[in-house]
Amino acid sequence: MSESVIGKPQRRIDGRLKVRGVARYAADHPMPGMLYAYGVYSSIAKGRILAINDEQAKTMPGVVTILHHGNFPRLHRTPETPMTFAAILSAARLDERRLPFEDDRVSYPGQFVALVVAESFEQARAAAYRVNVDYESAEPVKSLADALRTQGAREGGRGHARGTPEPAFQAAALRLDVTYSTPVETHNPMEMHATTAWWQDGRLFLYEASQAVTNHRNVLANIFDLPPDRVEVRAPFIGSGFGSKLWPWPHSIAACAAAKVTNRPVQLMLPRAQMFTTVGHRPETLQRIRLATDAQGKLVSIRHESYSSTSTTDAYTEACGGVTKSLYSCANVLVSHKNSPVNRGTPTSMRAPGAAPGLFALESAIDEMALANGMDPLDFRQLNLATKDESVGLPWSSNHLPEAINVAAERIGWRQRNPAIGSMREGDEIIGYGMGACNWEAYQVPTDARVILRADGTALAQCAVQDIGTGTYTIVAQTISQLTGLPMERIEVELGSSAYPPGAMSGGSWVTASVMPAIAGATRQALNKLREYAVLSGGQFPGADATTLDVQDGYLLNGEQRVSFAEVLGKQRLARAEGNFQSGPAKAGEHSFRSFGVHFVEVRWDPGISRLRVARVVSAIDVGKVVNPLAARNQVEGAIVMGIGMALFEATEHDPRSGLPVNNNFAEYAVPVHADQPEMDITLLDYPDLNLSEFGARGIGEIGVTGLAAAVANAVYHATGKRIRSLPITKEKLMAGL
Repeated sequence: MSESVIGKPQRRIDGRLKVRGVARYAADHPMPGMLYAYGVYSSIAKGRILAINDEQAKTMPGVVTILHHGNFPRLHRTPETPMTFAAILSAARLDERRLPFEDDRVSYPGQFVALVVAESFEQARAAAYRVNVDYESAEPVKSLADALRTQGAREGGRGHARGTPEPAFQAAALRLDVTYSTPVETHNPMEMHATTAWWQDGRLFLYEASQAVTNHRNVLANIFDLPPDRVEVRAPFIGSGFGSKLWPWPHSIAACAAAKVTNRPVQLMLPRAQMFTTVGHRPETLQRIRLATDAQGKLVSIRHESYSSTSTTDAYTEACGGVTKSLYSCANVLVSHKNSPVNRGTPTSMRAPGAAPGLFALESAIDEMALANGMDPLDFRQLNLATKDESVGLPWSSNHLPEAINVAAERIGWRQRNPAIGSMREGDEIIGYGMGACNWEAYQVPTDARVILRADGTALAQCAVQDIGTGTYTIVAQTISQLTGLPMERIEVELGSSAYPPGAMSGGSWVTASVMPAIAGATRQALNKLREYAVLSGGQFPGADATTLDVQDGYLLNGEQRVSFAEVLGKQRLARAEGNFQSGPAKAGEHSFRSFGVHFVEVRWDPGISRLRVARVVSAIDVGKVVNPLAARNQVEGAIVMGIGMALFEATEHDPRSGLPVNNNFAEYAVPVHADQPEMDITLLDYPDLNLSEFGARGIGEIGVTGLAAAVANAVYHATGKRIRSLPITKEKLMAGL
């Protein structure tokens, strides 16, 4: 075995392709005879289509066809199947189950109502603007508050109950009953959703901005009534997705159908405005939290009841209380989730779904409860942290949250701060400190992989997972290099095609923990075949015991003798030694698997010019083994910035009269920019979680965004004395009542 490359900073092996412009994304694949599609989108939130007036558009230059509910091919629905980890590679999951152009009904603004297909993008867009649609409009449900008032809420599942929360609450020494809310957030990755689709000899091919090519293939196979091996979805490079690209959306199905109708390749890329309407979003939430403690500050009752918006066609639940049931020790707990339909597109997972808005509410309430007890918020948390997962009665697989809190608190100087509100100043700025715990699930899910050791001394890995910008290409190469000793530059990695061995979706922070065991298993199989070839008659070590041959730096070793992989294959005139392996899920029923961490935040508030900024973030994260510290740190930094966006900037606004989005563009949907970046101090604890997998890595993509908004809100309270319970924290909210 060679010197370890796992745990050492590695430059991304795909980085050179990206900076040279060689890496091609879903819309970067021009094809001979390709057509371009552009959507016509509903300008009402609810109603019916009376007529689609496309006569003028049909006569415009380059227009090939215009598809709508009156002439669209009849497609099949995807059966509803449970999304279990055991069956994850055969799953066919959609969030919006309604097929495009299925009927004349309009359920949300921005819904596809027609599709123009033309010889060029400009021609398709120009013609789409000339398609006039007559509607019979109906009064929409325009917000979560509107939905709860007019139709109540329905059970969303994933709840939890233990003990007797209500009696314990009533008998407690101190009680807190508060409500928090979060707005609609939109993912908005830089690469917009796009599909390039074509049919060939009865087979469907597409380049797709997808975080789950295997699932995408399975869905399209169902919809177009094809065997899965007659559909190939390719996503070698993805400009991020944050969850919006997990599942197929109507544009992808429409592009595939248009390619079939025209018998030519078709490319469809969504404009930015439709990224706000038809490819998911984080839904609105309303969360009531009731906490109670005894006289010593120990939690005796926790209730976290959340409501979230969903669409009128699908039932999506934002499980805000998923962390609440286990992060803190308490005998009496109730977690519930309900949803209520609104005339918007179907919500979907957005980075740390459930946990991001849920921990804003929980960690804000924990701060409020600590102060009500006259306790330092850090001491209150340490007093109440759970030492096992009380929701399932299992020990943690690995949990170093107490150390993370101590490390980060020391680095920000928490104990040296003045806890009095508004007491810390520098010049015109009032300084506030706040903290929030972060938490996320840890999984290892089934993943297949193929590794080939080639006669030219290189290695090739193939797996239908995706690299969404998180560094998966590099982690796969690191795993092979670790086991073979081959240098990273001699390892080729191919990801993001459903033609490769099926892989898990790139979401839930489970790819690293899942793909490494699969790649390792396939690598070991390939090495074992190489050993067998070496001991054959005519091999380098004839008659030797293959199991005793060591591996080092791309060589097989038999005592003092060493021979390269290439020489072994060359001697037998073989092209390759191949291994195929499927990793399984983590062993269930013995441990509870989660990742842990904490954010400490320094905010600065200048009341004279009404300026609030996050000046510093100090984080300590416990995510098991840190495989590539360079990429891992980058993931946490990106999540922190996204959390600042959640805390201070982001909210998709809808017109209270019509229900239509009003800031569906980057000019008016505010996100953090370079000027908003704080100083970041990140500690990665690096304790391998060997109960989860042999490498001990847990996911890091999601956890960094959780708890950050609460830390900001708690710091704002320390600086200003204003408790903001409704995100985002705007200057108008801070100035109200002054």
